[in-house]
Amino acid sequence: MKIGELANKTGMAASAIRFYEQSGLLPPPERGANGYRIYSDAALKRLQLVQIAQNLGFSLDSLRSAFAGSEDFSRDDLLERLDARVREIDKLMAGLRVQRQDLATIRATLRDTWSQGECADPATLADSMASARNKLAPSSRAKNEKNTSVHAAKGMRTAGIRHG
Repeated sequence: MKIGELANKTGMAASAIRFYEQSGLLPPPERGANGYRIYSDAALKRLQLVQIAQNLGFSLDSLRSAFAGSEDFSRDDLLERLDARVREIDKLMAGLRVQRQDLATIRATLRDTWSQGECADPATLADSMASARNKLAPSSRAKNEKNTSVHAAKGMRTAGIRHG
């Protein structure tokens, strides 16, 4: 099939298909007598796999290394790569939960401080974040609490957080 047909079947732009070919994610296709690229069904399957992997958050570099040297990789390798991606997502989600809680804590502290007609003190904000973390997750707070609170306080001091 020509690049236009492959583009229609995958929903990709022809330029994206050429990019994947140039970057090593898609093997070079055969060429017709007219010089046009002629893609096989294997190319369609490879591009569909690339789309799925990208939607799952895999980088092009990780896909390139997975495809290097062979058309397929082992089942165990695939399962390990999927498990590793799940672990990455779990870490990201844990970090986002902490950030969300910190934002809610800072918002509440700012609202309370401002309702009393006062300016927000970065040390108070950092203390309220640490206190909220102590209440929610005493076992996991040690490492993140120190780093995030210090960075947050520095950022707020630099930003000069004030009411109005």
